[in-house]
Amino acid sequence: MRIDAHQHFWNIDRNDYGWITPEMPVLFRDYGPSDLEPHLQKHGIGKTILVQAAPTMEETEFILELSETADFVAGVVGWLDLENPSYKKQYERFCKHPKFLGFRVMIQEMEDPNTVLSPAYIEALSYFAEQEVPVDLLVLANQLPQLVQLLEVIPGLRGVVDHLAKPPIASGVLEPWRSHMAEIARYPGIYCKLSGMVTEADHQGWKKEDFTAYIHETLDLFGPERVMFGSDWPVCLLAATYDEVVDILRQALEDRLPAEAIDAVFGANAAKFYKLNEI
Repeated sequence: MRIDAHQHFWNIDRNDYGWITPEMPVLFRDYGPSDLEPHLQKHGIGKTILVQAAPTMEETEFILELSETADFVAGVVGWLDLENPSYKKQYERFCKHPKFLGFRVMIQEMEDPNTVLSPAYIEALSYFAEQEVPVDLLVLANQLPQLVQLLEVIPGLRGVVDHLAKPPIASGVLEPWRSHMAEIARYPGIYCKLSGMVTEADHQGWKKEDFTAYIHETLDLFGPERVMFGSDWPVCLLAATYDEVVDILRQALEDRLPAEAIDAVFGANAAKFYKLNEI
């Protein structure tokens, strides 16, 4: 089954999404299951992973409730306050919902990325590593040194780097992004989402070829069994349609992988990482 491993829904009136402003009219509106479903059907995508778009408990509750209205949502990646001593209780509470899969650590939003190396984060993430809980890692390319340090301390983390760590696609520069990602890829429990690329390119003038080197480097580093497709819809609409996002990745993969491996990138790898076969 094909899986979109990274998409969002939101309701603007909830006031959780400070990063979505009226100056972003494409995003400054509600997005729900009925908006996404036609795109999934067109591309034969049967399931999605719904990811939080705000760092609040209320956001996680909202998307868990919303997931109940959409059969195509295979599971939800929520948010936990790992600096709160009650993080285990938060996790246990969300685990009561059958579609709760794991949570996302938003290093991108940290004023100081070294915060992820604090005792509170180390303790919490060590616990979740022992439990083999899937953890999404939202990190910027210039924050990858902190992620490398985190993995040195918690080598058993079951994590996935969202959006290739947002490399500078618009400028076409590969280093030091590639070298940092090579260090991260050494850890067998870490995967990478081939997602969020179009918003790191020139929004108005990108070409499919702009993404090829980044996709191929990621494939070479992680291998075709540890990467997964994610649309990052509707955020991708800032720069590209759902169709274009799919086409960009498929074209780049066809240059490198046989059909069976491409199918895994578009489904089986996400199912394995998020343990969907165990649900």
